[in-house]
Amino acid sequence: MAGSHTLEFSDQNFEQDVLNSPQPVLVDFWATWCAPCRMMSPTVDAVAAEYAGRAKVGKLNVDDNIAVAGRYGIRSIPTLLLFKGGQIQEQLVGTVPKDTLSRLLDKHLA
Repeated sequence: MAGSHTLEFSDQNFEQDVLNSPQPVLVDFWATWCAPCRMMSPTVDAVAAEYAGRAKVGKLNVDDNIAVAGRYGIRSIPTLLLFKGGQIQEQLVGTVPKDTLSRLLDKHLA
């Protein structure tokens, strides 16, 4: 359920791929049974393609990766967290339009 530029984050690779990333990282916390998550998927994939090489964009399935989801207190999905320098910079809950995600990333790439 991911586009060619959309990364898949997990409990195993989260520290390396997200927390230790030199680039900003947008993480979409989702689940297969979540209809709003499925609605957000094409938007996340489009942003991942648009920002390829400048920022990382990926998804973390909360059912398969309960350690990371629990660590960040994910209660509602979709939740999107933007990490920079290993720290959460921004949080969005629910479905949001592509331009909102673009503005968020642009702010942290400037």
